[in-house]
Amino acid sequence: MINIIEAKPLDNSMLCIRFEGGETFNVDIKPFIKSGVSSALKDHMFFNSVKVEDGYITWPNGYDFCPEFLYEYAKNHHE
Repeated sequence: MINIIEAKPLDNSMLCIRFEGGETFNVDIKPFIKSGVSSALKDHMFFNSVKVEDGYITWPNGYDFCPEFLYEYAKNHHE
């Protein structure tokens, strides 16, 4: 299992994500911000409230990312 150990919000819906193995990627989360629960991430202050819980990144409204999915996505779409 891959765990996220740190997530720092950056500008333009980007996160700097550090994984348990030490790899760090800047990842654009914008493609996942649509309607419903993810729409809250359009607000900069809310987006910046991201935190790491049990290896996942999550926001106060319950929106989260599976670390395995995010790791594979980050490897292929990092900046």
